[in-house]
Amino acid sequence: QVQLVESGGGLVQPGGSLRLSCAASGSIFAIDAMRWYRQAPGKQRELVAAITRGGSTNYANSVKGRFTISRDNAKNTLYLQMNSLKPEDTAVYYCNADASTIPPMSSNPYWGQGTQVTVSS
Repeated sequence: QVQLVESGGGLVQPGGSLRLSCAASGSIFAIDAMRWYRQAPGKQRELVAAITRGGSTNYANSVKGRFTISRDNAKNTLYLQMNSLKPEDTAVYYCNADASTIPPMSSNPYWGQGTQVTVSS
């Protein structure tokens, strides 16, 4: 099994910054793509950003130029640097990873428990 634990959420004023982290642990053989999703109250979960093992990234239009996704493969950790935060960024942010376990098995999706980000003055 693979466990994903997010951290770094909190309350921040508009225009502020936060850095989310997602640490993966367990019987990990390899982690392929990793992603950040978010879900605001009353809305569907949406993809915020994604990164391949090789470092290729893509972003939702709403966060381009403000958010940066990165990963440390040696530490099995995913990051999301969020700058110029807006009230509409308020949501629970979830980490998602495609990972295979030891012994080598087919890749499966895993989810973290989520971390709350609130942007308010």
